[in-house]
Amino acid sequence: MSTDHPDRDVNAEDQPITEISKADEPETVKPEAVKSEDGDLAVAPVEKPRRLTMLIAIAAVILLSDILTKVWAVAAVKPGQPIEIIGDVVTFTMVRNPGAAFSMATSMTWILTLVAIGVVIGVIKIGRTLRSPWWALGLGLVLGGALGNLVDRFFRSPGIMRGHVVDFVSVGWWPVFNIADSAIVCGAILLVVLTLFGFEPNGERLRDHKADDKKFTESKAAAEGETK
Repeated sequence: MSTDHPDRDVNAEDQPITEISKADEPETVKPEAVKSEDGDLAVAPVEKPRRLTMLIAIAAVILLSDILTKVWAVAAVKPGQPIEIIGDVVTFTMVRNPGAAFSMATSMTWILTLVAIGVVIGVIKIGRTLRSPWWALGLGLVLGGALGNLVDRFFRSPGIMRGHVVDFVSVGWWPVFNIADSAIVCGAILLVVLTLFGFEPNGERLRDHKADDKKFTESKAAAEGETK
């Protein structure tokens, strides 16, 4: 007599279990579908994170470093008594600078102060929608440097908006400078390079836009050709 159950599938033991409960399936994040201008559905691009926090953090580090080194320089470096670091090539030399970075435009203190304020406002405005980490780095360097020298303009003699900036780093024939000056120059160079290579503050690249526009034009032309 057979002991097999009449309703049992004899091949059930040989069949692999293929069903997985929905609870065990990995969760996937699906991009949101949006309508294009032509009414067709398109996948919305995933937005990159904003970089304002990164920009502020970099600016804060530069500002704090600039203030602390200037406080030290005022206390330790006496005018006319440079401190040699690498012979007479690299020294700490105290200079009170009424002008811009590297002692330029020494007779335009008021104007330079207003320009610096404008730079700070402009950087903050751009930073609110910033998504590129490289732009955040460049703008953070510029912002921190501008704020560092603005502190001197407002709080050092001879008075508010006319204060002389403390410069103390001397390298060879190069004009005496400070950390704020270095940050401004490095940040500005980085921003110029990013602009030349087509990197935009929103994290995208100019040539990618051109490639997308070209593909869109070609696909549209092909679609129009099929409808004729």
